[in-house]
Amino acid sequence: MTDSASAKTSDGPNVQAAIDKFIAVTGSQVAAYLDACIHCGQCAQACHFHEVTHDPKYVPANKLVPITKVYKRHKAPFAALKRAIGLAPAELTADDLTEWQELLYDSCTMCGRCTVVCPMGIDIASIVGLSRQAMVAAGLGPADLMEAAENARTKGSPLGMTAQVLSDRIEWLADDFEVEIPLDKKKADVLVTLSSIEMMKYPDSVVAMARLMNASGVDWTFSSHGYEATNFGILSGKSDVAKIMIERLTGAAEELGAKTVIIPECGHAYGAMRWSAAGILGRPLPFEVLHITEFVAQQIKAGKLKLKKMGDAITYHDPCQVSRRGGAAEDARTILNAFASDFREMEPTGNNNWCCGGGGGVQAMASASDLRHKVFRIKTEQVDKTGAQSLVSACANCRLTMDESKVALDWHTDIKSLVELVADQLEDA
Repeated sequence: MTDSASAKTSDGPNVQAAIDKFIAVTGSQVAAYLDACIHCGQCAQACHFHEVTHDPKYVPANKLVPITKVYKRHKAPFAALKRAIGLAPAELTADDLTEWQELLYDSCTMCGRCTVVCPMGIDIASIVGLSRQAMVAAGLGPADLMEAAENARTKGSPLGMTAQVLSDRIEWLADDFEVEIPLDKKKADVLVTLSSIEMMKYPDSVVAMARLMNASGVDWTFSSHGYEATNFGILSGKSDVAKIMIERLTGAAEELGAKTVIIPECGHAYGAMRWSAAGILGRPLPFEVLHITEFVAQQIKAGKLKLKKMGDAITYHDPCQVSRRGGAAEDARTILNAFASDFREMEPTGNNNWCCGGGGGVQAMASASDLRHKVFRIKTEQVDKTGAQSLVSACANCRLTMDESKVALDWHTDIKSLVELVADQLEDA
């Protein structure tokens, strides 16, 4: 049975399906994490949801409860003996699953900030991702997030951007902005991917990427066979959709003979392709994966992109999946220092920066909107303390989250794309 075929029973969530999935995903590494938690509470202060609400249910370690319950009852050492003598945890229930749906979806962006402070190094974000697979197996999960994942499966992208829509919009952008945007070259060294958020909501970012690729002099193209970088299969817990999305990009790159795949301004898309794809496919990727900030930083260092200086005071929001969980925090600084004469770091910054509140699919959940807006106050306070005129980021999902929360909170700082700023500062621009 595929993830998409799993459903609630007539009596509610399919508890047995969830139990079976929890058991299946609890390998030795996950088991070590579950055994390692000492319930110290250090992760609480690192979680934006807990810090804003001060509600103990939002302590990140609490999100481990369902999978830990199943592990200790069914798979941990001496589990069978403990069940026999009544010392094992009680069986997982439908009420458990229903209660934890909000904690595993609406109030976790999988930002990984809790792992940074965990004395045992427990990767709670990855466990939440696995737990979402069990929720899907039970027939649970936010309807809008599940719909986005199904759109990705059937239409090619979570926002329903088909290959034909992609072609039409690229033609429009190329004509309107007088920029060359290649689509479906037969062979190319570089496959550039995009986020449908960019194409449908922030098309200037697509134009900016094209201008930067052209200015760098590389042989590149978009592909209608594999274009959507976002992976709502991973975000939703639909592992079959996650694999489909990765196979599309990998297949397109291999068809081109591409040596490099560029991920656009999207945090989780970078993590999905750079760090998860090979494991999901079960084979090494035959190409290099770079976030657009890594690529631009390389081109600046190589002297291929010459930038004019900009005097506006700006600060930078680190997308969690690019900086903290992706390892590319310094590449953004290389870019910023190349053109920004008044770049101001917020505090904390880099790998310790606060999440925007919309990662992990939270931005796509209507049920999470009120809490998401409350969480964004942490970011507004960070930015206001710098006195910067503009908040810059390199993730369209972060940008969309911040734009929506900005309106909800009546906050007036400009929010900008790093890629768009760089393209505007090209010496020949």
